[in-house]
Amino acid sequence: MIKAINAAKSRVEIAIFRFDYHEIEMALAHAVNRGVSVHALIAHTNRAGEQNLRKLEMRLLGAGVTVARTADDLPRYHGKLMIVDRKEAYVLAFNLTYADIEHCRSFGIVTRNARLVSEAVRLFEADSSRRPYEPGIDTLVVSPLNARRQLSAFIQGARKELLIYDPKVSDPAMIRLLEERARAGVDVRIIGKVTRKSSRLDVRKLSEWRLHTRTIIRDEHMAFVGSQSLREIELDQRREIGIIFHDVRIVSQLAKTFYEDWLAGQQREETAARKPAPAGKFAEKVAKEVIRELPPVAPVVTTVVKELVARNGALLLDPESVEETVSEAVKEAVKEAVEGVVEEAVEHTAAEAK
Repeated sequence: MIKAINAAKSRVEIAIFRFDYHEIEMALAHAVNRGVSVHALIAHTNRAGEQNLRKLEMRLLGAGVTVARTADDLPRYHGKLMIVDRKEAYVLAFNLTYADIEHCRSFGIVTRNARLVSEAVRLFEADSSRRPYEPGIDTLVVSPLNARRQLSAFIQGARKELLIYDPKVSDPAMIRLLEERARAGVDVRIIGKVTRKSSRLDVRKLSEWRLHTRTIIRDEHMAFVGSQSLREIELDQRREIGIIFHDVRIVSQLAKTFYEDWLAGQQREETAARKPAPAGKFAEKVAKEVIRELPPVAPVVTTVVKELVARNGALLLDPESVEETVSEAVKEAVKEAVEGVVEEAVEHTAAEAK
């Protein structure tokens, strides 16, 4: 990103949702000093609120950057886009923050395809001036305008394999579509989360990094990279930007990274499975099983109380006092009974395991 900004000759146009990367901010300021026209489109809000965004606006204005703010007609303007000299477009899945760039698994695609760059310029200009935008090509995926249609068609076209990074797949129609592809014999693997359990979808958590990218790799020769998850709000309500592309070399790199992450996740799961269960959780399971095997308590208590009253004569008993006393007595009695039995059982189980 910094190299591209430093190499810009005439203009840089950049859409910002979250931003705290000082080196990129300095590169934009230096570009202005070199005579480059820098135009920043800043989201009207994000989850952290507006204060930091407004401070960013003031800093960029002070550096000579032309600043525009997105409209508030959509809940979020979440797309991440940069255009350099109107010859090169950067479509990103990550924000320009230290957390996303340094500590997340995410991707960005750089394209010099003239039609794609021209379409990205149209989108940037429309959002900057708060004018309506209508998609002109299918490969630039823009929510809420064509994302559902294009991503549905992209998934539907899979014949052998779908490798998906997605923090939260939750859209019912998209989940059904993925299950339909799996039933048709497509190998569907997801690193991330699916909100509805499905025996047909193989889902695994990312092992070492925080997951931020939204990426779908199809049949080893096509891919989607963008800011929209397969979630209803990101498909139908927010401004999200992504790109569908053919590039065997780039798709191969994405697939290689996916398989490395998939294997790391598998190894983590296997390691976790070999670790002994925490004593507290194991004890809770034992206690629940013991309670399940016990006879009903009420008849036992009633019988014992009646016998003791008959044996010792009628007493004036306070129910609350009796309840507390019996409860403590039972705890102590059970503790004494359990101590020896558990020790013997654990030793016996360990001996059998050997």
